[in-house]
Amino acid sequence: MNDYISTVRAKIGHDRLLLAGAGVFIHRDGKLLLQRRRDDGTWGDHGGSLELGETPEDAARRELLEETGLTAGRLTYLGVYSGADFYQTVPNGDQVYLVGHFYLCEEFTGTPLADPKETTGLKWFALDDLPANLSHIIVRPLRDCVKLLQSRR
Repeated sequence: MNDYISTVRAKIGHDRLLLAGAGVFIHRDGKLLLQRRRDDGTWGDHGGSLELGETPEDAARRELLEETGLTAGRLTYLGVYSGADFYQTVPNGDQVYLVGHFYLCEEFTGTPLADPKETTGLKWFALDDLPANLSHIIVRPLRDCVKLLQSRR
């Protein structure tokens, strides 16, 4: 958790907090790299909350590097997502409402390596064989990402 969020949480406890976030879907050879979240066991994108002064793209690049060891090249903007399905209560009881900026990354360097603090592993999934146990936050942006990738075939 970044310092800003920690400071606000110390004042408001578990009450709902509006957060801006950024997420990245990694694609190569018809497969997407997803991470299994340590906190709830669901499969998710690579991303997190923006830090003060950071752009969504900068946050996406930083989070991707922190969580996978991959350095993003060009990012394709998928869009900004919010709505009723972006309310979340995390396992520690913190409530959040996320406004998320999502990206597709097909140009990257490095070897994927899971961050053991946040994930229990990384796995490549074929576009037509994605896991059922997805974090609800990524369902809409992932669907749009897959549609974009399939439209290129």
